[in-house]
Amino acid sequence: MQAPQRTAFSGPTLIRLLARLADVEVTESRQPLSDRLSQWLHWTDAIALSTALSGNVPAVPPGARAPGSAEETECARVRGTLVNAIAGGAPAAKRHGAAKTSAHGAPMDAAVDYAAFRQIYLSMQQTMETGIGNLRGRLRTKLSAGTPGMNRLAEVDAVMERALGARERSLLATVPGLLGGHFERLRKAERETLADAQAPEDAPVGKPGAWLNVFRKDMQSVLLAELDLRFQPVEGLLAALRTR
Repeated sequence: MQAPQRTAFSGPTLIRLLARLADVEVTESRQPLSDRLSQWLHWTDAIALSTALSGNVPAVPPGARAPGSAEETECARVRGTLVNAIAGGAPAAKRHGAAKTSAHGAPMDAAVDYAAFRQIYLSMQQTMETGIGNLRGRLRTKLSAGTPGMNRLAEVDAVMERALGARERSLLATVPGLLGGHFERLRKAERETLADAQAPEDAPVGKPGAWLNVFRKDMQSVLLAELDLRFQPVEGLLAALRTR
């Protein structure tokens, strides 16, 4: 018998990665994007968006300077800083949650607590939100110094950030919980594997505590995928600046 194949999902890398780690089936929504957005936008947001789209945006200040390649450099700097912070989070997690080993080589991982990893993840989410939010605002300022169309785009982006910010935070806040389930499944799997290897002649089962290193790498991959997702509006603004 063959195991049933999962339906291919072409959504964002973050969603596909979480679906794999949580071992859940994910199907693409058949609801049009416009219908979903209408459920997320409050009527006051709709009015603000309509105003921005109608072209009633502030005039470009006199003497405003057109954006240059400095924005490309700034975006690369912010992204590089966040990537380095994510890479540096794994050793920090190791210090807070190192697995101990008994004299018989079995992991004494009862003291390893996911709370330390959860705090690291939440801290990185806050760092990404602050850094990317500030960068997004600076790019909008540069964009508003361009053509009337670019000025309108900057206003639309500001409205969408205000309207969808709470929704984004609410959805991304569920990620640490999904990782917590993955953490416990990895630990349980290693305990069961070591329990089955009771006789000395049994085949090696791997280094005790290796599951924790696997989890660190998985958590880092999820953080990088979330960074890519959060950076999409920035990349859109940057693409608009390139067309000036």
